[in-house]
Amino acid sequence: MSRGVRSARELPGQCQERGKWRFTMWKVLFLTMLTLALVKSQDTEETITYTQCTDGYEWDPIRQQCKDIDECDIVPDACKGGMKCVNHYGGYLCLPKTAQIIVNNEQPQQETPAAEAASGASTGGVSASSMAASGVVPGGGFVASAAAVVGPEVQTGRNNFVIRRNPADPQRIPSNPSHRIQCPAGYEQSEHNLCQDIDECVTGTHNCRADQVCINLRGSFTCQCLPGYQKRGEQCVDIDECAVPPYCQQRCVNTPGSFYCQCSPGFQLAANNYTCVDINECDASNQCAQQCYNILGSFICQCNQGYELSSDRLNCEDIDECRTSNYLCQYQCVNEPGTFSCMCPQGYQEVNRICQDINECETTNECREDEMCWNYHGGFRCYPRNPCQDPYILTTENRCICPVSNAICRELPYSIAYRYMSIRSDRAVPSDIFQIQATSVFTNTINTFRIKSGNENGEFYLRQTSAVSAMLVLVKPLSGPREYIVDLEMLMVSSIGTFRTSSLLRLTIIVGPFSF
Repeated sequence: MSRGVRSARELPGQCQERGKWRFTMWKVLFLTMLTLALVKSQDTEETITYTQCTDGYEWDPIRQQCKDIDECDIVPDACKGGMKCVNHYGGYLCLPKTAQIIVNNEQPQQETPAAEAASGASTGGVSASSMAASGVVPGGGFVASAAAVVGPEVQTGRNNFVIRRNPADPQRIPSNPSHRIQCPAGYEQSEHNLCQDIDECVTGTHNCRADQVCINLRGSFTCQCLPGYQKRGEQCVDIDECAVPPYCQQRCVNTPGSFYCQCSPGFQLAANNYTCVDINECDASNQCAQQCYNILGSFICQCNQGYELSSDRLNCEDIDECRTSNYLCQYQCVNEPGTFSCMCPQGYQEVNRICQDINECETTNECREDEMCWNYHGGFRCYPRNPCQDPYILTTENRCICPVSNAICRELPYSIAYRYMSIRSDRAVPSDIFQIQATSVFTNTINTFRIKSGNENGEFYLRQTSAVSAMLVLVKPLSGPREYIVDLEMLMVSSIGTFRTSSLLRLTIIVGPFSF
């Protein structure tokens, strides 16, 4: 009590000095301990401590380190497709349900080398603690016991980590070939006493079918179908690429495991084996006999004028224009290759498919000097320049008279005039063909006209048109070649009965051989 009183009565300056002395002692002690700790750490190990963990870990305040998060427990339905979830430190694995995991609880938990631990933590793999529990080596396979790997415990993260490494031997993996370990199915012991994957595809221990491809997996394998096939159950069935357009532009042909494109006739595959381009058949292989026209996907043949396509639509056949119409030529049509021509009979010439009469009397004839040439349709004839017969004498051209001084002439026509005309064969009837008219008109006379001869078959009819004229009418069609001589008589009688006379017109009608 009294000690406490004395202490209470101490001067303020003394208390301050004692406080400073205590603070200095604590400071020296702290620095000494820190120096010893640093020296010991430099001799044995280095420690860097953070209080945050990487993905897949969480901070354990009791153990003062990061501990693994069991995603298989907190993530609902973490694995799909019938796979089972196996938790690893920093992550989890989805393994087949037939996968075996060896757990060794008899060995104490060991630590993995720093390099392996860092790799495991940074890639979502497994740390040394998880290796002791599950026997999974990150990226390597399975181990039978954690004693196979030794080293300091390592946990890493993006923002904080704890590293303990052995400077003398940072990555030491013991090799003990005499120590036999048990590996799960799909793995085998390596020379480093690790369980390494068996490549069933190489060893031939797979059961893939002949139409399948073996794909090696860690601890197992899978069978895949060849390209162009898809798995249906345990079998590989062909994929019909043609059922899923658009593979080909025009036609798709499915084949086992593949397909190819085809083009319609008239097209060919382009360089990309997908699109189709038109074939110019007129350039590549012109099958047309005359004219070829390329169209999209095909071609058409055409013929020159005067030809027509044959039944094969390639060749050309001559058109017989003469058979198509009877009116191409006036007389005769002559078919020629690709065209036709018109012919006319002798005595005619063809002008624009029409037959025109040749006037031989103007060109050439065989008439004598004492003959005159008379042209008719299709020919010519020679008649005497002096047609008069005794007792008639020639007065003017083609006119003969019988002198009244001659007693014989009293019973004969006073004059005979010679006329010539040409008509076409089969001329339409009735048709006016020739007019007769009195050359002299006298008062107090009556003129009558009649056909005196040459009309035995009644082909003609004489119609009086006036007191001094009459018209010869063709009443029946005439066919040539033929010559008709018709005598037309004009009788003149005095109205007081003082005289009576007649004149004769001898008309030569030449009917041509044709209707043109």
